[in-house]
Amino acid sequence: MKIAVIPGDGIGLDVTAEAVKVIEAIGDRFGRRFELERLPYGADHYLETGVAMPPNGYRTLQKDFDAIFIGALGDPRIPDMRHARDILLGTRFELDLYVNYRPVKLLDARLCPLKGCCPTDVDFVVFRENTEGMYVGVGGRFKADTTNEVAIQEEINTYAGVHRIIKYAFEYASSAARRRLCMADKSNALQHGHALWQRVFQELAPQYPNVDASHLFIDALVMQLVKNPAQFEAIVTNNMFGDIITDLGAQLQGGLGMAASGNLHPGRTSMFEPVHGSAPKHAGKNVANPIGAILSAALMLDYLGLTSEAVAVEQAVAEVVRSGKGPVDIDGTLGTRETGDAIVSALRMPAAAG
Repeated sequence: MKIAVIPGDGIGLDVTAEAVKVIEAIGDRFGRRFELERLPYGADHYLETGVAMPPNGYRTLQKDFDAIFIGALGDPRIPDMRHARDILLGTRFELDLYVNYRPVKLLDARLCPLKGCCPTDVDFVVFRENTEGMYVGVGGRFKADTTNEVAIQEEINTYAGVHRIIKYAFEYASSAARRRLCMADKSNALQHGHALWQRVFQELAPQYPNVDASHLFIDALVMQLVKNPAQFEAIVTNNMFGDIITDLGAQLQGGLGMAASGNLHPGRTSMFEPVHGSAPKHAGKNVANPIGAILSAALMLDYLGLTSEAVAVEQAVAEVVRSGKGPVDIDGTLGTRETGDAIVSALRMPAAAG
């Protein structure tokens, strides 16, 4: 299998190195051959060439690779983050990766900031619409940087876009153990665009009688996530709300360093990345948490049909976390590289025992 690897900027390089280490260890354990091709796209490349993504870059990613793994993007030398938008958002839009899939799973009770929460209380998935909403860039600024400035940012919702993400969430809930699906919007205030979400959800729900379908306004959902996260199994929502609530979810599972995500178009080349940013001030210091990147690699393996391999990675990560090891941001004592080494060692133990 051929995988494009884009480490990106800052700690993206650090955590991607550990994810690659784990992928290679999985290949050794299961007898799989992964062709990992590192691509230079990131701030350094952009500053050297003026090009964030070559003219045929998106097509190459889609046609020549089975999956894309990306570290993190963002560099203060490029204040408008143009390169990051072109690489990350550009890939999402150009490859039509309409499902942003973010599992939220607590591995150890000590990592959750909510009192009395255990791993069975924080175990849900979020499906975020990934190609529409507020992030399409429709709008503009008039009389910018003056006291008369007018700024307009428009939200785009289409029937086709809303229908396919909600249908994907229903299909997942119908076939998985997570049968409770909650749709979140703000249709009581955003009465045009979000009325479409209401309409589609109500159209699709009767087609999935085995799914417990419910609705909450986004502010009520956030409140309930903090009050009792155990009531949620699957959530579907729009681009911006999904971005916000998955950061909250990440905190429930131990912080952004623990959070994984996939940008999917079922049946096509898709992209996987940790949720966190590039944190340039921590780059190269061996302090970044690589677990979100490693769990994103597990999501990638699962998407590629390598379920046993994905489960093995998840189990190795859980073992390291529950042993009290791991990086300092989850009260461990290990650096970035040492955390990756510990997970690789946990992966290799079953083979050694056999």
